[in-house]
Amino acid sequence: MKKVLFLFVAMLLVVSVQAQEKRAEITFDSEVVDYGEVDYGADGVRKFTFTNTGDDVLIVARVYSTCGCTIPKKPENPIQPGEKGEIEVKYDTKRPGPIRKTITVYSNASEVPQSLKIKGTVKPEAGE
Repeated sequence: MKKVLFLFVAMLLVVSVQAQEKRAEITFDSEVVDYGEVDYGADGVRKFTFTNTGDDVLIVARVYSTCGCTIPKKPENPIQPGEKGEIEVKYDTKRPGPIRKTITVYSNASEVPQSLKIKGTVKPEAGE
């Protein structure tokens, strides 16, 4: 009986310590950027805006895309609790056709990376 009581008290202590642990949290304004229809060769830069809604500093460690036609750029500095940040994405608009790409974000907010999407259509080059 003493062992069961000891295990119960130990589990309560572990749960209460974990509940008090500070943690960063990344909350995006939108997880999808819709380019709509863009002209061939137009500006392909868009931004995903987010807020650190946690109570610890947010560090975006790495961002990458599913192909070389999409170049993401992560924030260089840590994002303090309550502050906003941006992940810039540049799509090569000299590739006519549909845009369907995924950007993967690694941060200290979660062990599981977050997926962001871009979509839209690049119009054919003028004269084609």
